[in-house]
Amino acid sequence: MIREPFQYRETFAVILAENPAHAEAAKQGMIAARQVLEAYIARDPFFASTFFPYEPETDETLILHMAKAAARAGVGPMATVAGAIAAAGIDAMVAAGAGFGVIDNGGDIALVSDREVRVGVHAGCAPVSDRIAFVVPKKERPFGICTSSATVGPSVSFGMADAVTIFARDPLDADAWATAVCNRIRPDDRQVLATIDRQRVEGVYTIMGETIVAWGEVPPVVPARVDEQLIAAGDRL
Repeated sequence: MIREPFQYRETFAVILAENPAHAEAAKQGMIAARQVLEAYIARDPFFASTFFPYEPETDETLILHMAKAAARAGVGPMATVAGAIAAAGIDAMVAAGAGFGVIDNGGDIALVSDREVRVGVHAGCAPVSDRIAFVVPKKERPFGICTSSATVGPSVSFGMADAVTIFARDPLDADAWATAVCNRIRPDDRQVLATIDRQRVEGVYTIMGETIVAWGEVPPVVPARVDEQLIAAGDRL
């Protein structure tokens, strides 16, 4: 098993792969996606700054995918950036023949796996932070596990949750809904959960101090010791 940090411009990710060829494919996939994104933003800076759904004028598949996933969750396209870059890396790994691959892009994870995988949770100062993990079953197709936080990391959030983790078949949906739920959920107000597209999101696990809210199909949660130093810094674009 290879665990390799990866940096390209403002992307800081960690790759898990079976062999160097698959890790290299992941890098090239992320670089290509990043280049497409940067080229588009140079032409349309508003895409990178808006916090609201936006319809870009382009035929670029990546840009349209980001915009559509964000619109479904009611957030701006860049809410999907980390998931999009990670997903591009995993897609490239699968194209190279990988049956296993994990890319952690700042807590936004895309993976494909022929085995059970444990994914730990870092939730700042919450009592359960760094003490639990999700036992994720085999995923023969790319899958997303994305976490947003109002108390941890540099991302803009309008909420107060320590961690909102979304499980979805499309990593971009997972990333967009993690942002949307984190922005709106409160211990005494969970109405945002009623707005989630059940066709695209499998489950939600939210940590707000001592309050934990689970929705939908969440993988089993087990005790764990999570090393915060292993968490990738993620995208800074």
